[in-house]
Amino acid sequence: MTSGDRGHDLENETVLLTGGTSGIGRIAAGRLAERGATVAIVGRNGDRGVRIADELTAETTGTVGFHRADLAERSAVRALADDVLETYDRLDVLVHNAGLSSRTRTETADGVELTFAVNHLAPYLLTHDLLDRLRESAPSRIVVTASGIHGRAGLEFEVEDGRFAFESETAAEYDALEAYARSKLANVAFTVELADRLEREGEGEDESGSEKELTANCFHPGFVPSTGLFRDAPLWTRAAMRVVSAVPGVGSTPAAGADRLVRLATAPEFGDRTGVYVGSGGVEAPAPQATDPTVRTRLWTRSADLVGVDPQWP
Repeated sequence: MTSGDRGHDLENETVLLTGGTSGIGRIAAGRLAERGATVAIVGRNGDRGVRIADELTAETTGTVGFHRADLAERSAVRALADDVLETYDRLDVLVHNAGLSSRTRTETADGVELTFAVNHLAPYLLTHDLLDRLRESAPSRIVVTASGIHGRAGLEFEVEDGRFAFESETAAEYDALEAYARSKLANVAFTVELADRLEREGEGEDESGSEKELTANCFHPGFVPSTGLFRDAPLWTRAAMRVVSAVPGVGSTPAAGADRLVRLATAPEFGDRTGVYVGSGGVEAPAPQATDPTVRTRLWTRSADLVGVDPQWP
């Protein structure tokens, strides 16, 4: 990653972008490739992904490659990491943008609630598996697509075993919006905790005292009703999103969300800031639970248990 103003030339940089075949991810992939970056996009639909990668490569000065992965499965996340490590000799930016909102309580093959698995555990595990490559490519960045809705959620834990309280909820108790909100709260808390751990480990300022070796920041893309995020939401939610999308001045656009993503991935001011949450007004204070050290530590430890890694990383 080059220092200084990165807005002009990303020719020698590699970006991994999950959720890169639709919505803000697809737009952001194109904008990064326009500036010369090699962009690896991740999605579930192989035919669609290959087509979009080919289109973006033809339209830009960079190269866009597609990697198929179902981020709901732990084995698929690990296979994706292996594929990335074999394909690219550097990784300058890791963007966790994939997300969904499941309409019913569904468990993955690993026995984890689906929305939480895709939106939080996949970024957690993928970061773990790619962290060494990010360090080798430093200064580098991790960017997480969160949401302002994280402020309406809470992360509760069972006192005795440290499990999440929602792990024992029934299908009747499940609330799709609540599940999505808590996964976004986990995104923000994870980002803050990761940044703090990297700072404590000495991944902070380089010898020049300016740009950091590895930063981790998250952002709220705005309310984007036209995105594919709600494809698995209840019918009434999807209908409401279609109505809202047609109302001028309501919500944001995928392009605006992509602008924010690209800014965190490339702007100089986020080369020397880490652990921040960026909203519509710039850097903002996230919900109190997201910065609570106890919540962050318990989230980190339980997440490690669920994906099968040592919680003492990085």
